[in-house]
Amino acid sequence: MVAGMLKRIGLVTLLSMTAAGCAVSPTGQKTLLLNSPAQMNAMGTQSFEQMKEKLSVEDDTRVNRYVQCVADAIVMEVPGEYGYAPQDWELVVFKDEAVNAFALPGGKIGVYTGMLKMTDNQHQLASVIGHEVSHVLAQHGNARMSQQMLTQLGMAAATIAMADRVDSKTQQAAILALGLGAQYGILLPYSRQHESEADTLGQALMAQAGFDPREATTLWQKMGQKGGATPPELLSTHPAPNTRIQQLNAQVEQYMPVYQQARASGRKPDCDRLKPR
Repeated sequence: MVAGMLKRIGLVTLLSMTAAGCAVSPTGQKTLLLNSPAQMNAMGTQSFEQMKEKLSVEDDTRVNRYVQCVADAIVMEVPGEYGYAPQDWELVVFKDEAVNAFALPGGKIGVYTGMLKMTDNQHQLASVIGHEVSHVLAQHGNARMSQQMLTQLGMAAATIAMADRVDSKTQQAAILALGLGAQYGILLPYSRQHESEADTLGQALMAQAGFDPREATTLWQKMGQKGGATPPELLSTHPAPNTRIQQLNAQVEQYMPVYQQARASGRKPDCDRLKPR
């Protein structure tokens, strides 16, 4: 009886959370946002401060000026409706060989020096920064956290519902199956959707800023040639390199006129002059 009552309470809570958090992403995808922008901004800022304490920060003036030049051109194109003005963004270059970059709620951008070595020019770096900034604009961090919260609540409700019906061994096996099903059937595909959406939005941002959208494809071709073990797409939070390259390449035709118009309007970033050799 108690289990039945808890199950009903869990179901009501689940439905209420889902209804309250329903939203639509910038590309029209349905998404779930259970945390407020203020909460996400606070978490993003706190995480960024912790990273600055733990990682080495690049102090080379020329490196910082180069990355800042590219980032400034990108964030200038962020529409005001997202709540970020160009001056709200903070950029830090981390001295780390990892080929990585990120952006966090609260307007925080981190670029690793390993990524600078991977990119050949300002256009390729712009594709990376545009992609990461797009994660923030589309509130992907909020959506991932919300999905995990909902999944954990659902698993808890299912565990309670099974408590009076099956023996402990069967229950443990079922819980394990639920956990694997949630991980591979919900959370990872959800993350791949975010990566594809960030690719789309990021390529648009770079084109609007006057960076060549074709270079996004070139960068990922280069990343693919770098090699290394990659998990099957089913088990990865990112689309397979070939999938990503095909998507970016298919969008070039759409964004080339945007790029050409930006250049004609005077948006001609000249960050490569600052690029360390």
